Amino acid sequence: MRGHLPDENPGFAGRRTELKRLTAALAEHRLVTVTGVGGVGKTRLALRAAHRVRHHHPDGAWWADLGQLDGERLLVALVADSVDLADHTPGTDSGALRRRLAGTRLLLVLDCCDHLADACGRLVAELLDAAPGLTVLATSRRPLGVPGEHTVALDPLPPTGDDALALLRTATGEDLPATGPAGEICVRLEGIPLALELAAAQIRLQGAEAVRDQLGSRLTAPPDARFDLLAHPDRVWPARHQTLRAAIGWSHELADPLERLLWARLSVFRGPFDLATAAAVCTGGPLTPDTLPAALDGLVRASVVRPADTAGRHRLLDTIREYGAGWLDRLGETGTVAARHAAHFRALAGQGPAAWHGSRQLHWYRAVDTHHTDLRTALDHLLRTDPDAALDLVGSVAFAWSCRGRLREARDGLEQALLLSDARGRARTRALWALGVTLVLQGDLEPAQSVTERCAREARHTEHPPERPWTAPEPYGPGELTLDAAALAGLLALTTGRAQAALVVVDHVLASARGRPADSAATLRCHLVRVFALTGLGRLAEARPEALALRALCDTLDEHWTRTALEYQLALTGLLEGDPAAAAAHARAMLAGTRALGAGLGVALGLDVLATAYAAAGDGERAADVSGTGEAYWRATGQPRRGLPGLRALHAHYTAGVRATLGEPAYEEIFLRALTDLPQSGLDRALADGP
Repeated sequence: MRGHLPDENPGFAGRRTELKRLTAALAEHRLVTVTGVGGVGKTRLALRAAHRVRHHHPDGAWWADLGQLDGERLLVALVADSVDLADHTPGTDSGALRRRLAGTRLLLVLDCCDHLADACGRLVAELLDAAPGLTVLATSRRPLGVPGEHTVALDPLPPTGDDALALLRTATGEDLPATGPAGEICVRLEGIPLALELAAAQIRLQGAEAVRDQLGSRLTAPPDARFDLLAHPDRVWPARHQTLRAAIGWSHELADPLERLLWARLSVFRGPFDLATAAAVCTGGPLTPDTLPAALDGLVRASVVRPADTAGRHRLLDTIREYGAGWLDRLGETGTVAARHAAHFRALAGQGPAAWHGSRQLHWYRAVDTHHTDLRTALDHLLRTDPDAALDLVGSVAFAWSCRGRLREARDGLEQALLLSDARGRARTRALWALGVTLVLQGDLEPAQSVTERCAREARHTEHPPERPWTAPEPYGPGELTLDAAALAGLLALTTGRAQAALVVVDHVLASARGRPADSAATLRCHLVRVFALTGLGRLAEARPEALALRALCDTLDEHWTRTALEYQLALTGLLEGDPAAAAAHARAMLAGTRALGAGLGVALGLDVLATAYAAAGDGERAADVSGTGEAYWRATGQPRRGLPGLRALHAHYTAGVRATLGEPAYEEIFLRALTDLPQSGLDRALADGP
């Protein structure tokens, strides 16, 4: 099934009438917004409805969690990522996203629009105008204000009805009687689902009677006493929201002091966190590595922190996080914990240069992907407080972001940090290099040329500063920064069809460099550019053995990214040497590597090579199938098909031959079937063994 939706919460209870009303609204309206106070169950209902109606949308249902955003700057990038658009186009508007959705019939769910309602409204209006087959389901505390918007106001569960009690029973795992304490708890908490879940956690710990009595004293107290411990007491909350805030405050009162402190400090996380990450950011004072695990377990038992998933990662609900953030502010620790959070994720980013060249490459790359939201949060904090540190962080991770298809975020972060920071040297050179790669991948070649030249100057200045008059000059020897600057210049030259220029620039620095290809990632990248340049010049007798030697070296290092690129080059060499079977084998190896890296552009390029290999072998049906899947992946990059000029010519030549042999109608039928199939299914077929 197309699309991506989170798994449903097994604790869903009731809401039959609301679910029926929401699914009917989605059948009649193109924009439906579920509104209601925090904790009322908007997300849970929207997710249940999306799972129910996804089969009515041929292009699937796709989920975007906007709660992780602090502001609207990355709204388009996040929504694009949620619909598998690895946007490689330059610019910052929603053009690529509009084009991605224009011909589709899909359901897009925008969850937690509360703090971005105006920006979401503008984006949704653009998307609905560009994509007649698009349906949008949003959750927000207030409507988005878009013409034609249909709102479904979600009230709490009827306190005296079956649904509230069913939720309480499900959450406690107990068959609570309808009369007595359980029923009174439902009434006192006004049927608000999140409040009932918090109460259920305490029922498991203390019993229903104790919880009823505590809530009685809590909720019948005078307003001044009831809310004296709540965050943001100056706000005017709706009556039902006050009940939820009181329930959260009650859970806070029941937590022991270490649990309260941890709750406040955990509010700095906007994405998932595991025990080790929580310990790194939240320890200090009475919270030590020895006491923190028990405090975290206590918050999980109280349903303040979500239980760990299969990867050991926890989350905080937005409403719970807001409350914790209010307490963190009252404790006077907001700046301190945010700085500690930023320092932790800067350290994670800083492992990249070393981890990328060796066996930890894939582990680090996946860690960066897992913690993407908090890396962005850390970067935003450092851009405000320490631009030099921001430059260091984004320069370390931007290449991984670009490999993952997050080119807009990489470019945005790099350009901001380079503008705000006055730092010179290694951090600036690395950031310029990453920005240059990002611009090349976006196809924005004029600014890429300027950045490439700046990178070369900065590398030279850093590694060989102007000697003082009394200092004897040292023999020239390019370091890693100069090597990477040369590799970037070579990449740009290859992209613009200047293979000879690419060869000249990398050969020049490699001739002066001391050491072997295995010595650094930068050296390896220069040798990779050299291999591609030799292939582009038709010097295949030199290119192939060099590529095979580098691939063997990558195997020794357990290096994935360069090996994947070499498989692409070897596939191209096979085509040029008239060996389509070898080309297909290398293309499949490349596809396996790019899938492991989550590199959508790499998958698109690999599918083009594989389709060309099948066409060269005269297998028109396979060529059409793989080419159709490749077109789907190209569309997910927001760009037309591209790649090395030599491959484009080969692809056009051999495809024309199998089109003629197979027949244009038959070829188009297979191509369109693959194009409209699930891209992952097409990739699975492409990776299957075969000649």
